[in-house]
Amino acid sequence: MDGVKPYAVVILIQIIDAGLFMITKAAFTLGLNPLVFVFYRQAFGTLLLVPLAVILVRRKAKPRLSFMLLFKTFMLVLIGIPIFFDMFFIGLSYISATATSAISNSLPVFTFIFTVLFRMETLKLKSRSGIVKVLGILFCMTGIMIIALYKGPQLSSLNHHHTQFTNPEGNSNLETKHSTTTWIKGSFILISSYIICSLWFVFQGILLKEYKSKLLFTTFLCIFSTIQSFIIAIIFQRDFAKWKLHWDMGLLAIGYSAVAVTGFSYYLQAWCIEKKGPVFLVISSPLAFVFTMIGSSFILGEKINLGSVLGGISLVAGLYSVLWGKSMENKVPEPSIESSEC
Repeated sequence: MDGVKPYAVVILIQIIDAGLFMITKAAFTLGLNPLVFVFYRQAFGTLLLVPLAVILVRRKAKPRLSFMLLFKTFMLVLIGIPIFFDMFFIGLSYISATATSAISNSLPVFTFIFTVLFRMETLKLKSRSGIVKVLGILFCMTGIMIIALYKGPQLSSLNHHHTQFTNPEGNSNLETKHSTTTWIKGSFILISSYIICSLWFVFQGILLKEYKSKLLFTTFLCIFSTIQSFIIAIIFQRDFAKWKLHWDMGLLAIGYSAVAVTGFSYYLQAWCIEKKGPVFLVISSPLAFVFTMIGSSFILGEKINLGSVLGGISLVAGLYSVLWGKSMENKVPEPSIESSEC
């Protein structure tokens, strides 16, 4: 039974992620402002985490924090939380939940590219593993371009009944905003957000070495990101009617994101990484794409574009190619292509 637990947990994580894509997409369609959403998301998460962090940190010796360390943390959080999430959710509001989920598979590949550029990882172009990794990167870039520039014919929705997201003709109201211009714009905003997020992961790993308490870092992350996201939201959204919360899909999206994703899913991810390692978690990420595609079609009534499916398949192929190349590299020292031919 214990051997089954990690697989059940990893499936649950991907279901939660798929739920985030679908619920927030529905909330944005019904009028929730993405910037306001990010602020409330971080504020709710901070209210949940900070009291717990204060209690636990008090029991331990108080670590010394320099002004420079706090400044670096503040700037890193600005890039990794408000800017990333604002761009991500704005991009999601422009395109479908399925396409967004597909593009999310590019994050591990972008992260690998930056680790190579910063010489944290190696890429031996003359080795088999290096060639496989490069092919994975090419698959990833191809998938991104397909999703951004080719929508293709629409596939039939799995839900033939009318919902609040479908009009009387049976077409999804979510599709009305997806003109070619907004689709391309949304795709490239999402891609840019994942590039920023991958940089955030790389620099976060460097900064965490200066923190003795990871919980303290997470606390500052929540506090700083709440302040920053509020300032950004108030600059771009001054209509306070948009800030009012009601018992609707917007409040559900905020609560779901704060509790299910920030609270529950992040804990499950940490548990899964501890039990099976980070690669086990990463290779399961395409499941979120599958769950989102099925859920968006069945629940939201979205008609999935062929381009999103083809692009998603190419992105998944790219992700697994990079992971395969890394596994080949980790097993045994391999000869280069030139030496193997001699």
